[in-house]
Amino acid sequence: MSEFDVLCIGNAIVDIIARAEDDFLHENTIIKGAMNLIDADRAELLYDRMGPAVETSGGSAGNTAAGVASLGGAAAFFGKVADDHLGGIYRHDIRAQGVAFDTKPLAGPPPTARSMIFVTPDGERSMNTYLGACVELGPEDIEEDKVAGSKVTFFEGYLWDPPRAKDAIRMAAEIAHANGRKMSMTLSDPFCVDRYRDDFLDLMRSGTVDIVFANEEEAKALYQTGDFETALEAMRADCDIAVVTRSEKGSIAMTSRETASVSAFEIDTLVDTTGAGDLYAAGFLWGYTQDRSLEDCAHLGSLAASVVIQQIGPRPQVSLRQAAIDAGLLKG
Repeated sequence: MSEFDVLCIGNAIVDIIARAEDDFLHENTIIKGAMNLIDADRAELLYDRMGPAVETSGGSAGNTAAGVASLGGAAAFFGKVADDHLGGIYRHDIRAQGVAFDTKPLAGPPPTARSMIFVTPDGERSMNTYLGACVELGPEDIEEDKVAGSKVTFFEGYLWDPPRAKDAIRMAAEIAHANGRKMSMTLSDPFCVDRYRDDFLDLMRSGTVDIVFANEEEAKALYQTGDFETALEAMRADCDIAVVTRSEKGSIAMTSRETASVSAFEIDTLVDTTGAGDLYAAGFLWGYTQDRSLEDCAHLGSLAASVVIQQIGPRPQVSLRQAAIDAGLLKG
């Protein structure tokens, strides 16, 4: 049986990242700070209008897998690409970062997914995603041995958009729990929460998911409250481990018996917030699989997020393990 620290399941997306002014978002009816699902025609239109761009393999859960590997963890990924040029780029990139990726590519259309990401001067990212081949991820793509051999299986809330992926996730949860493993998810963004609030709450309350990640806005959206403390306590009651990130305010990790509040790491320059939550999850989950304390896990998550927001692109360009050693979180 394969042995992994974290197996990530998500939309395999090539990110196309460009800088833009707020006026550009307004002129092109782009919702700032959200993940906007678009069709192929809209994808072509925005690509034609965007300025100089950087292409990099992305997707929320894929970023998390890359972060786990950068920390020295054993990481695997399930996600659907097409057998096309962008699909080849995606496979190469994630494997080169040390992540096991063996999902069979799609032979025909639709093409590999891509996301046009516009980064405004405040570092906020607005994503416009054409899911393409991602919608074909299904139960047949769940490799039972990898799920059974992974300490934690983590998936992104965005997977609730492609219809067959829900069955794949439920199948993975059954395998994981049958083998004494844990399931984890991220709520992904407030608009995703609005679309699938009842489903997400059921996943938590039924025990299908053990560890849940959210940012402050997602947590409040989940419980339809403007009061952060109300959302925190509700989330604590609904899952084994609840983790809420608060950007520069730090993060809070909770169980029914324990609360760990940690500060954000200081940074030199905020460049691009793309991938911040994904890398936070990577640091936290890797720490969890190494039996670190709740507070240590939160510190590792905060560190990983602080590294990625000081660069363009959602995958670490320096060793997160070395960064953790330099910060005194790991021994050299």
